[in-house]
Amino acid sequence: VKDGSWTVLQLVEALGSCLENTDPRTRGRGIQLLSQVLLQCYSVLQEKEVLHLVLFYENRLQDHHLVIPSVLQGLRALSMCEVLSPGLAVSVLKAIFQEVHVQSLLQLDRHTVYSIITNFMGTREEELKGLGADFTFGFIQVMDGEKDPRNLLVAFQIVRDLIAKNYSLGPFVEELFEVTSCYFPIDFTPPPNDPHGIQREDLILSLRAVLASTPQFAEFLLPLLIEKMDSDLQSAKLDSLQTLTACCAIYGQKELQEFLPSLWSSLRREVFQTASEKVEAECLAALHALSACLSCSVLSSDAEDLLDSFLSSILQDCRHHLCEPDMKLVWPSAKLLQAAAGASLRAYHHVTRSVLPLLLEQYTKHPQSSQRRTILEMLLGFLELQQKWGDVEEDESALLSLRAPVCSVVFSALTDSSVQLQLVGIRALTVLGSLQGFLSPSDLELVVDHLIHLALREEDSQSSEAAMEAAGSLAPIYPKVFSGRMVPKLEEELQSEREEESSQDHCSLRQRCLQALAAVSTHTSIVRETVPVLLQHLRKVQKGSEARNTQDMVSVCQSLHRVALQCQQDTEGCWYYHQTVVPCLLAMAVQAAMQGSTHPLLGKALLEEEVLAAMVPVISAATTHLSPELAAQSVSHVVPLFLDGEVSFLPQNSFPCSFKPFEDGECLEAQRRLVALLMAFVCSLPRNVSWWEAGSRRGPDQAPSCPAAKCFAGLVNKHPAGQQLDEILRLAVNRMEPGLAEGPHRTQALMLLLWVTKALVLRYHPLSSRLTDKLLGLLADTELGPAAADGFSLLMAESPDVLHKGCHADVRIMFRQRFFTDNVPKLVQGFHGAGPHVKANYLKGLSHVLNHLPKPVLVTELPTLLSLLLEALSCSDRVVQLSTL
Repeated sequence: VKDGSWTVLQLVEALGSCLENTDPRTRGRGIQLLSQVLLQCYSVLQEKEVLHLVLFYENRLQDHHLVIPSVLQGLRALSMCEVLSPGLAVSVLKAIFQEVHVQSLLQLDRHTVYSIITNFMGTREEELKGLGADFTFGFIQVMDGEKDPRNLLVAFQIVRDLIAKNYSLGPFVEELFEVTSCYFPIDFTPPPNDPHGIQREDLILSLRAVLASTPQFAEFLLPLLIEKMDSDLQSAKLDSLQTLTACCAIYGQKELQEFLPSLWSSLRREVFQTASEKVEAECLAALHALSACLSCSVLSSDAEDLLDSFLSSILQDCRHHLCEPDMKLVWPSAKLLQAAAGASLRAYHHVTRSVLPLLLEQYTKHPQSSQRRTILEMLLGFLELQQKWGDVEEDESALLSLRAPVCSVVFSALTDSSVQLQLVGIRALTVLGSLQGFLSPSDLELVVDHLIHLALREEDSQSSEAAMEAAGSLAPIYPKVFSGRMVPKLEEELQSEREEESSQDHCSLRQRCLQALAAVSTHTSIVRETVPVLLQHLRKVQKGSEARNTQDMVSVCQSLHRVALQCQQDTEGCWYYHQTVVPCLLAMAVQAAMQGSTHPLLGKALLEEEVLAAMVPVISAATTHLSPELAAQSVSHVVPLFLDGEVSFLPQNSFPCSFKPFEDGECLEAQRRLVALLMAFVCSLPRNVSWWEAGSRRGPDQAPSCPAAKCFAGLVNKHPAGQQLDEILRLAVNRMEPGLAEGPHRTQALMLLLWVTKALVLRYHPLSSRLTDKLLGLLADTELGPAAADGFSLLMAESPDVLHKGCHADVRIMFRQRFFTDNVPKLVQGFHGAGPHVKANYLKGLSHVLNHLPKPVLVTELPTLLSLLLEALSCSDRVVQLSTL
């Protein structure tokens, strides 16, 4: 039949003796063969052939029950034919509805019937709709009593399509509801090792989609949901509540009106009494959905406003609990009121008109901090709801009419002795500040004063940190207020020297001032005020000679780093910060390095490793987000400073001697330390910004410092592939190899080898394998072997300061897996050939590689690795001891 050498009708004639046989089993086998052919060849059938076959199969639906399954398979094949004549789909379905008792069939055969119906609904919709409600009734009879989950998923989908595609339900709405709702709530546990993979949740969601698909089910469904909400089974409660929430999306006032009192009663009881957070959360979601549904309904002029009456019922049942001395049901009541109020602006106004004055009154009545905290948290919940609707409106807002008492309550919380009450007050203050038009100018001044006091004077660090965060949130909304009032006061505090305060207290105050200046720098206009203050303080500290200078400098750098991070997404702020901070830091560092030999104490703290380490992320963060054009402009100043000693762009650039950080000499040791700052700059540049022409004039030192090695690694990692990079690498390798072979600088040469290898491994550069082999060879070196083994950790680990994606490094996604595949066999081979005194180096290198390998990759390689490691560890007890070290 597929080849066209036979027609299906010829096949039917050839099967004639089987199809007409008196033995039903023989007839069944004949029809089975024919149906199997049709399932493979339905797409090549002609219209006339389909007509004859449909008539034949319809007639066979009256045959012996043994024949019926094969008949249904044939009809399923025919239901997929595109050349099916008009009217045949209706004819087939009528015959099935009339002749077949579907629920007496086996599961597979019932599934076949559902498939036939689904196929016809997909291709013959208008014809089936011509049957009117008879089609719906026929399907109800087919589905009635279905128990198999595989079939139910298909049946539920058919019901959804009946409703969604507006098939006529006629007088059978209740019957269709009954035939589906009898499964609610779903009680199904899949058998162990179920091959079909149907989960309880699949059935729940499919049935819910049916029940919540039409308002016509409302009069039957809502009583069922109320009944199941009162069930002792938590799963039944949850399913009912979630279904109610889904229904509210399509219901209107008409459907809900009769059932609102009962629904509210059930929801209220569950929230007041439940021990389950899940049930409570679903109750609140359902109440929110009910309130939203009533809010959206369009009212006729003479209709009752159900939202008002519904909310009045909620207020009547909850409001008095807010006033009870023991405050037992305060939170449940507040949650219910907030769930209803949050559904719409109209609902919000209705509830808050009644609740906000009451909460303010209760706050005044309760003197205890714990009770006030509870009341303020409830008030905060309603304030946060106002944020959903944006600006406060003059006409209806209860909140605006209560501005004075609300501010009074919040300000009083900020001065309370209870830290927990202060924290709630700070959150409330942040919300009030976010409501445009709510706070008056005098209120805003008070807000700033309170935040300054909390940030600087409050003993508890929680309140201090929360106040700083609040200042950072509000500063972009009111930049003039914060730059004009808060920044000057913080500057004044920073500069003041109080004799009555102990040194420790004053140090703590300085720390907080620095942190607060950084926290409030969340708007470009404020950054322009705070950055000069921070830099001025850094200069002041640099000139001092006290032991505390190091920590003070680190604190300033930490604040500058935070400001830099907050500026990164704003182009104007980012560039202002970069061109203000970077030259200033470099100038101070260069000056300290030049004066270090002549004035031992002057500026010495600035050269401490701890301070330089704190300056590195400042310069890095200031550079990372520059546009390529601005970055190139900065390169033209910073790189010549380090390579040529060109100091003209630095502020206060009268220095006592030349700046030569890359030259040898004992007196230049202080200058060489500053290469860490060049590293921070060049390793953070965007990848398409080049300083290579300047950089390639001077390869790495014979004995490079670690920052210099990192700096060079950053260069070669980002450099575009090509002749220039090859030449730079050739020079580097030529300088490294003699240093590795012998001499006093072998350790520094190894450091350069490691960083250059890492830079190339990350980007899959061809030279990386040659350098890795050189590193593998050093594992057998008695002097450098242990350090080379530890170097494998450097190659595989994430670097915090350079060569990561945050600073635009070229990092390929699977470099670790590739390194593992290429080099672990070499490590193993080296281990087997190594002498006993260096075997531990190979094991340590292997350990570092495995430690940084993604777990899924490690798991797949475990069988190979385990046998290898066991073999390695069995070689000698000494190796075992060394490897555990």
